[in-house]
Amino acid sequence: MAVRKPGLIALFDVDGTLSAPRKVATPKMLEFMQQLRKVVTVGVVGGSDLSKISEQLGKTVTEDYDYVFSENGLVAYKDGKLIGTQSLKTFLGEEKLKSNFSIIKLIKKIGLNKTFFNNSYRGTFIEFRSGMINVSPIGRNCSQEERDEFEKYDKVHNIRSKMVSVLREKFAHLNLTFSIGGQISFDVFPQGWDKTYCLRYLDEFDEIHFFGDKTYKGGNDHEIYESERTVGHPVQKKQTK
Repeated sequence: MAVRKPGLIALFDVDGTLSAPRKVATPKMLEFMQQLRKVVTVGVVGGSDLSKISEQLGKTVTEDYDYVFSENGLVAYKDGKLIGTQSLKTFLGEEKLKSNFSIIKLIKKIGLNKTFFNNSYRGTFIEFRSGMINVSPIGRNCSQEERDEFEKYDKVHNIRSKMVSVLREKFAHLNLTFSIGGQISFDVFPQGWDKTYCLRYLDEFDEIHFFGDKTYKGGNDHEIYESERTVGHPVQKKQTK
């Protein structure tokens, strides 16, 4: 029987690493992760809330992995038990959170051209999570086909990057981080609440290997990938012909 290597954890991003963005992980990937868990401690860290991560990795995700960090670790589980939470509302206060009015105006100003998606947006542009705000220029209710199309459009027109630049300047006094992740959105949270937040729960590990796809500056894996506490491994999307 295999013996786990002590003091080492393999920590994985979800979207774009363990599964395609917002899609269910393949049976082959899930089986691989369970086999890996037999020899090392395994954790997952995603920007999404637990319900979305559960849709991708399974309803028993908190039992299937040693550590599960949703919302960058602001909601943390170990061995199936909740070990920590952090609230954006408590941290910033109600009045500061109400400043989201300009985001809607910005979506309309920078947004998609008139021909894109027949000028039809898919609602839920701003999603309040426990520890962050998620902003989607196209709206989170779009179909998978529209997700894929927006991702291609965004790579050319830099919709999310332009919005982030404006918001970073406007809300500089709040010391917020703006992090692009997935296909259609970006996250907003206090500085230090990126994925390195989860590392506070991993002090017992001398060796932390992190695997993620958005490791470039501005991507939501960048800070933890570059952290002195981790050994970073970039994951590249498989190219299809």
